Amino acid sequence: MERRAYYKNGGLPWLLIAPQLILVLVFFYWPTTQALYWAFTLEQPWGGGNTWVGFANFLGIFRDGQYWAMVGRSAFYAIATTAISMVIALTLAAFVDRSLKGTKLFQSVFVWPYAIAAPAAGVAFRFIFSPDAGLVGAINQIWPGLWNPAINGAHALAMVIVCHAWLGIGYNFIFFLAALQMIPRSLSEAGAMDGARPFRRMMDLQLPLITPTVFFLIIMNLISSFTDSFGLIDVMTEGGPIGSTEVMVYNIYVDGFKGLDYSGAAAQSIVLMLLVIALTFVQFKWVEKRVHYN
Repeated sequence: MERRAYYKNGGLPWLLIAPQLILVLVFFYWPTTQALYWAFTLEQPWGGGNTWVGFANFLGIFRDGQYWAMVGRSAFYAIATTAISMVIALTLAAFVDRSLKGTKLFQSVFVWPYAIAAPAAGVAFRFIFSPDAGLVGAINQIWPGLWNPAINGAHALAMVIVCHAWLGIGYNFIFFLAALQMIPRSLSEAGAMDGARPFRRMMDLQLPLITPTVFFLIIMNLISSFTDSFGLIDVMTEGGPIGSTEVMVYNIYVDGFKGLDYSGAAAQSIVLMLLVIALTFVQFKWVEKRVHYN
């Protein structure tokens, strides 16, 4: 029998959700409306009013070749981070799901990276990948100049990608392990009796059954890669060397707070927001048709 909660005082539910509504309005909707206003106006660096310019700010960034290069870099960053993090997390979840000796310990250890703040992880990885110290520094002593993210943009971007992927492993691991544990053991046991090895059982039996979880994590990881990379990049590379690690969300900060181009930064933030919305829409509209829930 369905049960519902009824309040004699009609204003009590609104009073209970008022704190959350205030937070959403103040920290989400109000900044969004301000960004929309600035994106279509010319905001003076030190105040003094706005001038309506229409789509001039958007046309300015769309005509900039460096901006499109940054968009491509952001897309590569998001895809690489998502792929690395999800593949490693799925592999770890598959081993833990087999209930081998010591899996209870690993089940808790693998979640730890998710509890670490991004700036703290960035500092640690910057030391690990330092060309003069840390683990990679020992390799540079054997082959001098083999690794140097301070002057090589590809090295710097790879360093940030690895750190971001590592941070997401714990989050993906939780979902993958939960999805694998919901699969009836009889299916895996039947595959084993037919002679299928663990990898073949994963590809032919388990992975198709956890497709909804994979689909959900792809969306969440891509959105996180586009929007949550600021802290890592600011701590590890500050967008360098020569802008090789500047992605869309970090470039908004550089143009807005360092370059004092508030209108251009607002236009870029609107483009990023629309990109994330479009990505989510495309995923749910077309990719979900290929997902089998039963």
